[in-house]
Amino acid sequence: MRHRLTVSVAALAAASLLLAGCGGGDEETPGDPAASSEPTTSDASAPPEPVYWPLTGLERKGNAPKHPVIVTKVDNTSSSAPQVGLGSADLVVEELVEGGYTRLAAFYYSKVPADIGPVRSMRASDIGIVPEGATVVTSGAAQVTINRINGAGIPWITEGAAGVYRDNTRSAPYNLFAHLADISKRLKAEEEPPAYLPWGTEADLPKGDKASTLTADFGAHTTSWQFQGGRYVNTDSYAAEGDEFPADSVLVLRVKVGDAGYTDPAGYPVPETKFEGTGAALLFHGGRVVRGTWSKDGLTGRIELSTKNGELTVPAGHTWVELVPAVNGDVTFAK
Repeated sequence: MRHRLTVSVAALAAASLLLAGCGGGDEETPGDPAASSEPTTSDASAPPEPVYWPLTGLERKGNAPKHPVIVTKVDNTSSSAPQVGLGSADLVVEELVEGGYTRLAAFYYSKVPADIGPVRSMRASDIGIVPEGATVVTSGAAQVTINRINGAGIPWITEGAAGVYRDNTRSAPYNLFAHLADISKRLKAEEEPPAYLPWGTEADLPKGDKASTLTADFGAHTTSWQFQGGRYVNTDSYAAEGDEFPADSVLVLRVKVGDAGYTDPAGYPVPETKFEGTGAALLFHGGRVVRGTWSKDGLTGRIELSTKNGELTVPAGHTWVELVPAVNGDVTFAK
């Protein structure tokens, strides 16, 4: 090893003498064509690769939050009015529960509101909805559901934990709320979450058909939207005024629904959305609708979208996902 080093130093010295003898004052100047004939690169001058928020696809400035994605289960009946905190959500998924009503899974990552609620219970459907690594804030669940949620490895926070409280100005069970900002400070994420949807840009979208209004019918509940001022407005929302979810897109996925195997206290069979496999998709954006297909490899698989011409992406922004039953559910829209 020492012999090789001696040879290398000697060779370097000889090369230096040779170069010195051939210099002749012909130094390259910044304007000399010879100076630019050989391309040079500098890692220091290269702009950093952009990074994107996983729940919106929007470009992120700065570091990722230290907390994981927080999914909060929110009541979606008239008894929940006014809902608090939806305006800060990155993404919302609406799912079927018993009696033909719905519940919301509100996703928080880029922004966390001070408070969120009314907080309600989980369903087995959430195993296919909640992304890997996320924590769920909930009022609990039936024991059979808790067993399945625990088996799926999904951490959850409920009443009794710091930051989860009752609002005595409301009636139970619609008075459970969470100080989400405080809860987020106690949670730590091991790594950044992957993209929840296949994100793209408006330029990527096929033209589609005009659709300025749409209604998702779950049975006893319907959610209606109007395209106004570049966004979709939920015309039958229970959200507090000024705290509505700012939907840039509405993604309707037709899903299979099975029986969760038990009934609620009122005797209604509890449904279970089977958020895996494949089904029809409708992507509403910019006052138009694009028809396609969704697919998901198992409950924990990534959501993929396509049309007959290839991949379909969702324009970056805030998206409301409607998981409408393929049977006994309906979606209508108009120009």
